[in-house]
Amino acid sequence: MRTAGKVLVVDDYPTNREGLQRLLERQGYIVLTASNGHDALEIVARERPDLVLTDVVMPEISGVDVCAAIKGHGDTCLTPVVLISASHERDTRLTGLGAGADDFLNKPVDAEELYTRVRSLIRLKRLTDDLESAESLFLTLGRFIEARDPSTEGHCERLASSATALGQALNLEQADLGALYRGAFLHDIGKIGIPDRVLLKKGKLTPSEYELMKQHPVIGDELCETVRSLDAVRPIVRHHHERRDGRGYPDGLAGDEIPLLARIVAIVDVFDALTSDRPYRKALSTDAAYRIMRDEAARGWREPALVETFIDLHRNNLAAAQKSSVWTSGSVVSSGPSRDKKGSSRCPEQAAASSGRSSRSRPPSERRSSPSPPVSRPRKTATGSTTRPISEDRGTRRSIKSTRRISTSSKWRGASRPTTSARSPSTSSKVRRSRSEVFSTRQPGRGAT
Repeated sequence: MRTAGKVLVVDDYPTNREGLQRLLERQGYIVLTASNGHDALEIVARERPDLVLTDVVMPEISGVDVCAAIKGHGDTCLTPVVLISASHERDTRLTGLGAGADDFLNKPVDAEELYTRVRSLIRLKRLTDDLESAESLFLTLGRFIEARDPSTEGHCERLASSATALGQALNLEQADLGALYRGAFLHDIGKIGIPDRVLLKKGKLTPSEYELMKQHPVIGDELCETVRSLDAVRPIVRHHHERRDGRGYPDGLAGDEIPLLARIVAIVDVFDALTSDRPYRKALSTDAAYRIMRDEAARGWREPALVETFIDLHRNNLAAAQKSSVWTSGSVVSSGPSRDKKGSSRCPEQAAASSGRSSRSRPPSERRSSPSPPVSRPRKTATGSTTRPISEDRGTRRSIKSTRRISTSSKWRGASRPTTSARSPSTSSKVRRSRSEVFSTRQPGRGAT
């Protein structure tokens, strides 16, 4: 049975703090207290209260600043915050609302009003927690489905990072980046309804088996329909196999009828599939994947400008990863993702994708001994072919022009980001290692991914 709830009371004046504590404990709440903003933020991070009641005027960190810090962190952004103030000025309330406050109480606090507001906000918090639990269950289910096929290990993480990085390159809103992250994890969730004899078949599918496989976007969409918070990712799940010429599935959408977020996930999904080992073939080299994607764009399957933007982004980041490898004597270093107040899986705000070190981040001694960036060495791919070193600024102008041409019209838009952890380099595939390094994302979050 659930307790009444856990409430944090923040006030620098002991009499007010202890008075609120006694009132709430009479109603069965677990009450935590803090006398300043610093302690309050530490308690929020450690104890995860269901509600925070904070005085507005406090030394060093005000209640408004405490509220902004809580709402700005992905792990706590859904925690309700009530500001308590003796001021009835309009500006004070507007400032509090701007910081994300959920409600206000005036001093002196009326006990009945306090109980009513606390009960209401804790009830909403628990409903939100239930929705988040359901969404987390779906994300975990996506990992289980991936685990059915050993050849797709890490596929969800790579797609989440790649799709988010491409979305950032297209200057999409944070809500769309969050939808891309979650949609990449869930895009193949409908494969739970596809039997292993079809899903894991090493040979070519028969016409009847192919028709069965084509049902997985519909199955996935119907599963996500049961969770309202996944509404933003449903168009990704349903339409990531549509084609620009209208000959995709399941609905035969064409051109800009296909939601932009679904088009983005489709691009990174194709690249990851081409450069990964599958039951029916070995992984292709990066250059071979580029050629196939451009050929599909020329045949009307993909949006040419979007394909070119992805390729330029991938090349530039791959070049940066190769330079980092040279600077560290052949050991590729990826900083990986980090969580901060702008990023999380719940309220994601991701920073731009990055990997490797810039020349400015190198020690002065290194800069003196190496005034020019070292030349990347040729690298063998998983298929044994050799790729040439890629210039860091190659294709930059074309990428900018291509990005401007991409249509952002869509019936569906995303709504929420995240973040994902960088994949460890695989000992079995250098190509797979390069992909995870190129699209490692650094954060905010989830949201992120």
